[in-house]
Amino acid sequence: MAYEAEPLAQPDALCALTATQLSAAFARGDTDPVAVLRAVKRRIEALNPDLNAIVTPNPQADEDAAASARRWAAGAPLSPLDGVPLTVKDNLLVRELPASWGSRLFRDFVPAHDELPVARLRAAGLVILGKTNVPEFTLEGYTDNPLFGVTRNPWNRELTPGGSSGGAVAAVAAGFGPLAIGTDGGGSIRRPASHTGLVGLKPSIGAVARLDGLPQVLLDFEVVGPITRSVADARLLFDLMAGEDPRDRRSLSAAAAMRQAEKSAEGLRILYVSDVGGNALDPEIAESVAEAARALSELGHHVSEGALPFGLDFVNAFWPVLGQVAMASLFERYPEARELVSKRFVAMAEAGAAVGAPAYLRALEDIAAFRREVTEAYGDIDIIMTPSAAALPWPAAIPYPTRIDGREVGPRGHAVYTGWVNACGHPAINLPSALSREGLPIGFQLVGRFGADTQLLELAAQYEAHRPWAGR
Repeated sequence: MAYEAEPLAQPDALCALTATQLSAAFARGDTDPVAVLRAVKRRIEALNPDLNAIVTPNPQADEDAAASARRWAAGAPLSPLDGVPLTVKDNLLVRELPASWGSRLFRDFVPAHDELPVARLRAAGLVILGKTNVPEFTLEGYTDNPLFGVTRNPWNRELTPGGSSGGAVAAVAAGFGPLAIGTDGGGSIRRPASHTGLVGLKPSIGAVARLDGLPQVLLDFEVVGPITRSVADARLLFDLMAGEDPRDRRSLSAAAAMRQAEKSAEGLRILYVSDVGGNALDPEIAESVAEAARALSELGHHVSEGALPFGLDFVNAFWPVLGQVAMASLFERYPEARELVSKRFVAMAEAGAAVGAPAYLRALEDIAAFRREVTEAYGDIDIIMTPSAAALPWPAAIPYPTRIDGREVGPRGHAVYTGWVNACGHPAINLPSALSREGLPIGFQLVGRFGADTQLLELAAQYEAHRPWAGR
């Protein structure tokens, strides 16, 4: 079945509210976190068996919502988002909830502590609904795994919401709470957000400090970020998670860069890149994103169209190696992995083990060189704009589309626009643009300077206010 039009067209009224709206309603006393949680749980009960977005519910949620309601009644909320429902991607640690990473290797792993971003949100009073589904080891652009199966797109259950934050975006799009946090190691927040009509932020490396999590096999390419239905919600959630921690030295560098990058979001120089290396792009996506570029021009920004001012040969060559070495590292750390993981990862691990330390060291040097090159390219550019994904959502159980615009493509043909941003570490945000002719979501990404996360969010808010269909 396909849901008619937008997934929240006829939900329980409380499930349709953004986090910002819920916060205001709590402050006025119009409703409270207990009532909101009840409404959300009814919706989860009705739709989650079909969508498979939330794979592990949090039995503590009722007690947490009741505690939040008492705080609001006393006029002492812990933060503006106290009591707002939140889901957490299953590769992030939540104390006393399984963190399976979509794999039989971790199916019995139940951490006794929260990962740092989760701990910060718990301290701010958010109500954790549960964990959302992921592909095994979060290394795929769709969402399916041996433990929980396929996650489906609320806009059309026959299609994928993308990955690896597929369960996270499906939950928010379906009204299972207005907020989710996910991870983005190669586009895993931005592309799924584009497939489900949501706002998805990939912060600068280190902007959200990380500690006490699963092995970061994707190096510092992977960051934690918010998934929401509005830019205002993304800003609130990001502000609660962001900030330095001396135990994560990358966060100290990011904090310094963010202080230096505090600039206005007026009259920005935006380079619109519609084509990356002649790769295939769905024409409906091209048309929708071009319209969004015109909207940014109407807002007074200086939009020019052209090619990326740096090459991606290194990124394209390194990408498969990154995943292979990641698997080799996990297999060495967990010898039982060979018998427990899906067979394709065995071959990946063997390829990764054959890479060799000298070659990997050279790749790390190339990453540093690429980051310098991108920084220099931003000398006369404030923002780079591209589509977020090259393809519209495809059938839910298929790993990737094999054809785009009549052309054969490989496993990352749909993902060509996002990985370079993780490699350079800059912040990027997906925003919804005009729907396809069949009513499917389309999105585009804005990529700012390193540390310019706040400027990026301000630009996103301008765009959302200018386009009424943005942020749905």
